[in-house]
Amino acid sequence: QVRLVESGGGLVQAGGSLRLSCAASRSIFSINHMGWYRQAPGKQRELVAAFTSGGSTNYADSMKGRCTISRDNAKNTVYLQINSSKPEDTAVYYCRALCDGRLYWGQGTQVTVSS
Repeated sequence: QVRLVESGGGLVQAGGSLRLSCAASRSIFSINHMGWYRQAPGKQRELVAAFTSGGSTNYADSMKGRCTISRDNAKNTVYLQINSSKPEDTAVYYCRALCDGRLYWGQGTQVTVSS
């Protein structure tokens, strides 16, 4: 099992930057599939960025060039850096991990981008 806790959300002006953190309750060294998803009001949850097999990364087209996913295995933490934020980035951001064949989600952190 793994518990995921997101932090770093808040209010940011359009064009600003923020960094989200996802702290895991156990070592993430062996967890290849970890990523960030978001859900805006009235919309389905969607991929933002994720680590996949072999250490590759996958980004949503809308986020390419504006965000970077990174991880610090020593701190059991995955990060999401968002730059040049837009009002349409407003959503609850969730951390997800695929561990031992099970999917785990964090509770989410709200990001609001004001225009």
